[in-house]
Amino acid sequence: MEILLPVIIVAVIGLVAGVGLSLASKLMAVPVDEKQEKLAEALPGANCGACGYSGCEGYAAAMASGEASPDKCPVGGAATATAISEILGVEISAEERTAFIACKGNGEITKQKYGYVGMQSCTAASLLHAGPLECSFGCLGFGDCAAECPFDAIIVSDGKPMVCEEICVGCGKCISACPKSLISLIPKGHTVTVNCNNKAKGAAVVKNCGVSCIACRMCEKQCESGALKIVDNLAVIDYSLCNGCGKCKEVCKRGVLI
Repeated sequence: MEILLPVIIVAVIGLVAGVGLSLASKLMAVPVDEKQEKLAEALPGANCGACGYSGCEGYAAAMASGEASPDKCPVGGAATATAISEILGVEISAEERTAFIACKGNGEITKQKYGYVGMQSCTAASLLHAGPLECSFGCLGFGDCAAECPFDAIIVSDGKPMVCEEICVGCGKCISACPKSLISLIPKGHTVTVNCNNKAKGAAVVKNCGVSCIACRMCEKQCESGALKIVDNLAVIDYSLCNGCGKCKEVCKRGVLI
């Protein structure tokens, strides 16, 4: 009896506790949103934050509650867009985009105004007289964008960051990392890009960089679809109008259009 009684007491306590927990789990259970669960399963699970939410779970919850539009996930591509559109019963554009760094200059082509010695960061270097380049719009090449990319889609080679289009998912996180605002998202499979961001006027453009856009308007005149315009001394492409004919590239004497 000395051994049996404690065992019985412990068993009763365990039984009561188990019943209590079971009742509590039912009384305090949070209703499961099946739509949210399906949306979370449809998302890629990268948790990169490109959608503006903490992760895929957070974005799924926001979509399910109607707080977020369903077209904010660039990582999942067409498959994710199709799955989400079926769950929500809406049509979503599945256009795939890639990051593009609009600068063709480098240490050999773009003049230096001073020798920079300091933190190897574009953001840090740009704080000192807009950076060491004579072209205040040019890429500084320290790779802040590459460090920000969660998919290792940007590599820095010979002081120039390059986007690996095959890897890039178009999340856009690199855009805010560039202090020169050189990076944008363009359609994958593009045929023409403006590889410059220099908005300076006149002789300063030619003096500072050998491959800058000089706003000669030859490309604008050649574009039959009206997709290419000179805005703030720089060629700008409207990809919704561009038919990819490539005629503008043929007349660009500076090699800015690639």
